[in-house]
Amino acid sequence: METEVVGLRSLPRRQLVITMIGVMMAMFLGSLDQTVVGTAMPQIIADLGGFTHYTWITTAYLISSTAVIPITGKLTDIYGRKWFYTAGIIIFTVGSLLCGLGQTMTQVIAFRAFQGIGAGIMIANAFTVIGDLFPPAERGKYQGLITGVFGLSAIVGPILGGFLTDRLSWHWVFFVNIPISIPIILLFIFFFPDFRPSRSKHHIDYPGSALLVLTVVTTMLALTWGGIEYPWFSWQIISLFVFSVIMGFIFFLVEKRSPEPIIPLNLFNSRIISVSMIVIFLTGFGMFGAIIFVPLYFQGVQGLSATASGSFLTPMMLGVVAGSFISGQALSRLGGHYRVQGAIGLVIMALGMGLLSRMAVETSYAQAVMYIIILGFGLGIILPLYTIVVQNAVPYEFLGIATSSTAFFRSIGAAFGLSILGSIMTNNFVSDFLSRIPPVIQNFVSPDMLTSLAKNPQALVSIEAQEQLKSIFSQLGTQGLVLYNQVFEALKEALNYSIANVFFISLILALVALVVHMFIKEIPLRKQHYSSNQKEQPVNPSKK
Repeated sequence: METEVVGLRSLPRRQLVITMIGVMMAMFLGSLDQTVVGTAMPQIIADLGGFTHYTWITTAYLISSTAVIPITGKLTDIYGRKWFYTAGIIIFTVGSLLCGLGQTMTQVIAFRAFQGIGAGIMIANAFTVIGDLFPPAERGKYQGLITGVFGLSAIVGPILGGFLTDRLSWHWVFFVNIPISIPIILLFIFFFPDFRPSRSKHHIDYPGSALLVLTVVTTMLALTWGGIEYPWFSWQIISLFVFSVIMGFIFFLVEKRSPEPIIPLNLFNSRIISVSMIVIFLTGFGMFGAIIFVPLYFQGVQGLSATASGSFLTPMMLGVVAGSFISGQALSRLGGHYRVQGAIGLVIMALGMGLLSRMAVETSYAQAVMYIIILGFGLGIILPLYTIVVQNAVPYEFLGIATSSTAFFRSIGAAFGLSILGSIMTNNFVSDFLSRIPPVIQNFVSPDMLTSLAKNPQALVSIEAQEQLKSIFSQLGTQGLVLYNQVFEALKEALNYSIANVFFISLILALVALVVHMFIKEIPLRKQHYSSNQKEQPVNPSKK
């Protein structure tokens, strides 16, 4: 049989450049939204109330975006990317407008879930489009640029969010998306290439889609509510996990029998793909833990303001940008040795996690920043790498689902990481704080007050809470200030210990990812697009 090159028609240079600009702008829009909204969340709570639903502004967005990623990836393999990508941006824009107009917390949460559907469609398409435009051997040069957009948005987002919230109102962190979105939509309508598969008739896997959504949503709900809304072993959380396992098992059975499954299970028969997905899950687990706990360290242990502590993520993102650019260029220009390159990235990531796990109350800002840069550089090396590895291992007609699966596994890893690492940190903090309290303090302070401090250490992150705590201790007479200082230091030491443990666990996960990575098989990066009709095909998930 003749080798069939899947012909992505050669685009004029002008259209290619405009298409890349549109993709990068769309990625910037989606990633900027997350960092901008995070800055405005305290003000949203102050205006609308509903503190108990604080996390749901992010959670609703994360759940809906994660659920649609693999479904979108499959559908774009069937019907092409252009109109799905355009629809995703439109949904995201309409969701932004509705969020900005929201008058209650319930409305904002619902509209964020709707906005997340658009974001998930955009995420599923972003790296796939690079695969459409360039063969694997060339993608590294451009994947690094796309990943760099994430870093740029993380730097610009908090500054822009603070400015809009302070000078205008929190509504404008949503409205700002609209003037950015409109030119992007026009670029996609008039310039984005509308490549379609040659096959016209397809079978859409509706049962698989529904089961996948039920599995993902219930798993994400259990991970979000566990240890916060309900205890981990409560009937609510256990029921959600049991239901998600049942739905996942039925999904597995349905996909094995579907003529065109949403996620072709035979895709994972490839050692390259299965190893890559495990590593992506593990690194997503550790990466999002770092993004959450680095600011907490600077705010709670080092005593910086919320704004200043958030700015310490900037060095990490600059490291990510540098690592992504170098990784992409090296992959395309030095022969595509992703086995060696991935190992280097994971070692550097593990080194960064290890150094962060050794931070103490006395650690200087300069040391902490250096550790963060090292972690970011390692993350930057591996973020674009595995997407290219997976794309290189499948025929072109499975490019969408293979690429979206990398984003899906990273999101699921992030959800597990935030939930499990957060629970570990909280439990370690409570036990360590109570063990550090000198016996003399227990004679003056009630056990209920100490337990309350352990479960809600607001004094570490709020000046007002510090003053309230100090006033309580001042009632104990001349030694009250001494006791206050001892309790406050115990709080800082306990928080440092619990965060260090989180980074140590992340170090273990990075080392496990490194061991798993060593089983990956390296094949040359292809210089052309191939379909599953060729003799030397990489992986053909359609074959049973």
